[in-house]
Amino acid sequence: MEKTAKYSIVVPVFNEDQVLEEFHMRITSVMQSVHESYELIFINDGSQDRSSAIIESLHEKDETVKLLSFSRNFGHQVAITAGMDCSSGQAVIVIDSDLQDPPEVILEMIKKWKEGHDVVYGKRIRRKERSLFKKTTAAIFYRVLRSITDSDIPVDVGDFRLIDRRVCDVMKGFTEKNRYVRGLVSWVGFRQAAVEYERDERFAGKTKYSLGKMMKFAIDAATSFSHKPLKMASYLGVFFSGVSFVYLLVVLYERVFTEKTVVGWTSIVAVNLFFNGIVLIILGAIGEYIGRIYDESKNRPLYIIESKKGFGDESIGR
Repeated sequence: MEKTAKYSIVVPVFNEDQVLEEFHMRITSVMQSVHESYELIFINDGSQDRSSAIIESLHEKDETVKLLSFSRNFGHQVAITAGMDCSSGQAVIVIDSDLQDPPEVILEMIKKWKEGHDVVYGKRIRRKERSLFKKTTAAIFYRVLRSITDSDIPVDVGDFRLIDRRVCDVMKGFTEKNRYVRGLVSWVGFRQAAVEYERDERFAGKTKYSLGKMMKFAIDAATSFSHKPLKMASYLGVFFSGVSFVYLLVVLYERVFTEKTVVGWTSIVAVNLFFNGIVLIILGAIGEYIGRIYDESKNRPLYIIESKKGFGDESIGR
């Protein structure tokens, strides 16, 4: 039977061959200073570069390194889920390999965990990223999400966190396909605490979150934890229906009781275009929810594992 570790470090990887060796060196230095057993679980999320080969090489040299390779790219949140599914540690630590989240902060997380907290999340007090656009949009996203959801999702917090085994076991029972892991961790409750830190720039390479992926991520987060977009669509429909009715009364009054003539079609076309736009927005919001219902109804596996190293013969997947 395979020996279990005290800590499981879950590391999603997608085309990060430029940073993996440096990341391994730093995370190993941190975890060895704890003087307790640990495992490093790398999830290769369909990388097209040398990431898989580098992790396999690290596995040959370091018995704490384990590798899960997906059959294709299933996404960052699914990769985190797979890592949590196959972890054995009493505490599970999620961290990206790009070194924007300093591994040294893990020591503070472990301290908080040993004080009795079930979840310890990293809270960014400052970002050293160069992109003003990304800083601004991230700040807006977290605050808007917090305002529209019923769960207490902390602002300026990413996936970098420590999760107790009992929290991880609860989350294994979640089956939704469009996942927002940090929201799920907040939703389950338990005793949670923050560790503040400064977020660094990437050690090397480019961000894997394009504008399109960021928008999908934001939509997944909003639709997974709030019905307010649907309610907002209803409120908009009622409001603009009322406005339209009032405008109709004004037009009828002018036509019957005054000599003022309704001029041309320009205003009518403009009003029609405006309200058609509102209708399309409402239908789009409804469509997002229906699309998620459709995804859930298909009941396909959340991810498919092509190969694994360091896990023995146990079955992994869902």
